[in-house]
Amino acid sequence: MISQIVFLILLSLTVYIFYKNAQKIRKNILLGKKYTPKGSKKDRFKQMVLIALGQKKMFKKPIPALLHLFVYLGFLLVNIELLEIICDGLFAKHRIFKPFLGEAYHFLINFFEFFAVAVLLVCVIFLIRRNVLQIKRFFGGEMTKWPKLDANLILVFEIVLMFFLLNMNATDTAIQLKAGGEATYYWASALFVPLYDNASLDGLHLAERFYWWAHIIGVFVFANYVLYSKHLHIFLAFPNTFFTNILPKGKIENMDAITQEVKLMLDPTAVADDALADEGGSFGAKDVQDLSWKNLLEAYSCTECGRCTSNCPANLTGKKLSPRKIMMDTRDRMEEVGQNREKHGEDYQDEKSLIDDYITEEEILACTTCNACVEACPVNINPLSIITELRRYKTMEEAKVPSEWNGMYQNVETSFNPWKFPPSDRANWMESMKNS
Repeated sequence: MISQIVFLILLSLTVYIFYKNAQKIRKNILLGKKYTPKGSKKDRFKQMVLIALGQKKMFKKPIPALLHLFVYLGFLLVNIELLEIICDGLFAKHRIFKPFLGEAYHFLINFFEFFAVAVLLVCVIFLIRRNVLQIKRFFGGEMTKWPKLDANLILVFEIVLMFFLLNMNATDTAIQLKAGGEATYYWASALFVPLYDNASLDGLHLAERFYWWAHIIGVFVFANYVLYSKHLHIFLAFPNTFFTNILPKGKIENMDAITQEVKLMLDPTAVADDALADEGGSFGAKDVQDLSWKNLLEAYSCTECGRCTSNCPANLTGKKLSPRKIMMDTRDRMEEVGQNREKHGEDYQDEKSLIDDYITEEEILACTTCNACVEACPVNINPLSIITELRRYKTMEEAKVPSEWNGMYQNVETSFNPWKFPPSDRANWMESMKNS
């Protein structure tokens, strides 16, 4: 009875803390402006299944993708056994599902142990890749002490949880052997059973309970730690991919308010949308509140894997731009604004902004809008959308752009091309091609 009460208290506390932290994250995401995804729900659901569940974009690099797949499937499948552990804790039972499943139960535990071992081994490989091989994309100016530690902590956490799970099963088998009954062996945990040959029956019971409690408490801690970690993408990759626009690759969306103004000038019979007219009061984004809630959801969905930065031509040529840093800075600023509002009220202004205080003008001007970062992201994050909005603010609100850009803008406006030659000469290059 005491163990049931303790378990119920821990479970309730875990759910409560998870709920409160999840609500904070939701509130921070909703700091952003409204956003309506483009594309049918059917197409977006298919996109979510292929990319978030099927990890389609990960398989551009097959070996890391397969390793990640084992961890991902292991996380999903091993946690099915967690259901039994929770039921055991609530009802003071031991392997509560075993009588109902019969031989299928033995198959399932073996199946789960296979993935537990796979998770354990792959996490060790990932630790080696990150800390010994030192793959370049895991490093960078934005990868300060905490991001590096966070990545290692989550891998160590998963290794320890799998170790507890396998030893829980091993001590259970050892108890059956020591009691003289028919022992049930599971293929992976059977390797640990000889370690307990010299233990007493009481010692084995104590060890089994220790591993049981250590595993479940570890899972409870892990569940709440994820909300503070880059591994929040475990949960948010699904809504992020579902709400991603279905658009032609490389298309940059125009500002709706500007598009409406152009249409009204070209067509006097067109009817203005008052809501869009109201949005035309300011252009681009200065702070996180000026971005869409989808931009902020993406900031929380970022895995900090560095694929975007390692594919960015500006970064590869030594520019300060790092799309990963853009997402990390957006998340940090969003959390700062959320904390300020929670402490001081919604109208509080800290005289800081995303642009200038977190992301510099030099970074956003270095972007070529090539979409390489968008294409590389395994969970459909779009750093370019944030960069574009920040650049629009600098250009249209502060008029702070290089003089060469102003000349180009003027040429496009007056001559419909950036080189200032007359529109009537637009097709002359074709003649030169014929003669060459």
